[in-house]
Amino acid sequence: MPQIEFRTALRDAMSEEMRKNENIFLMGEEVAQYNGAYKVSKGMLTEFGEKRVIDTPIAELGFAGIGVGAAMNGLRPIVEFMTWNFAVLAFDQIVNGAAKILSMSGGQITCPIVFRGASGSNGQLAQQHSQAFESWMANVPGLKVISVSDPYDAKGLLKSAIIDDDPICFMESEAMYGDVGEVPEEEYFLPIGKAKVKREGTDVTLVSFNKMMKVAFQAADELAKEGISAEVIDLRTIRPLDHKTIVESVKKTNRLVTIDESWPFGSISSEIAYEIQKYAFDYLDAPVTRVNGADANMCYAPNLVKAYLPSTQKVVQAVKAVMYR
Repeated sequence: MPQIEFRTALRDAMSEEMRKNENIFLMGEEVAQYNGAYKVSKGMLTEFGEKRVIDTPIAELGFAGIGVGAAMNGLRPIVEFMTWNFAVLAFDQIVNGAAKILSMSGGQITCPIVFRGASGSNGQLAQQHSQAFESWMANVPGLKVISVSDPYDAKGLLKSAIIDDDPICFMESEAMYGDVGEVPEEEYFLPIGKAKVKREGTDVTLVSFNKMMKVAFQAADELAKEGISAEVIDLRTIRPLDHKTIVESVKKTNRLVTIDESWPFGSISSEIAYEIQKYAFDYLDAPVTRVNGADANMCYAPNLVKAYLPSTQKVVQAVKAVMYR
């Protein structure tokens, strides 16, 4: 398979679906003339024109509202937020509009819209630009939440999200747009709501998503040097959460460590811990252990950024704690 960049996989997903359906369009800050803040939409204005690739003002609440209204009236918008940190301004449209219109209309009105952009930290961007939003959005009934870690999943899941009839929050990472991975030339879709075992193991299960998958793989490599076999699961979809795949893994390994960039309180890792104690308690040989970001706001200093985020060393220490308790 050819190797392409993460940003190219996203662009290909949008372009392929836009060629098939003229009701699909992209809107957001700098997506057209500038080719996207991270060059995800490079060349799309030239191909699809200004009516389908639309530069918006710096007004997230406003253009998110236009997208929600368009979706309710039969179009399929893709709304790009330069970062999900800026999407906070649009939460009224996402949470009180897109997520609720199906139930408020008694099933008469759908809202097939994709809100996509970068979530989480990217180095020294300080407190207001470094928050992970998966747990925020997954807390809202009516929204589906996808968080991808490689070009293959990015393309397959974004294509599925675009044709889905529900509102979807699609989480990417600024730190991964230049990552390269294998992506088939032929068309494919990936199922929403299905996690994937990306590395087989027997001693402990590591569960993560988005760019923390890199930490999970690095930790698995380090653990292997000490004879500890780690199974690595990529959630891919946060809501609906595929707890069955995790349960089946825990039945085999008897131990679970989650790796989650977000704050520990009310996090995705908290939900996973609950699901596992509910469905696989009798299989656990040690308590479920979480490796989260610090329970604090992100700092700017590089040494504090490093201290804040989950790391390979922290994951290895957590695994040893559940292995040798």
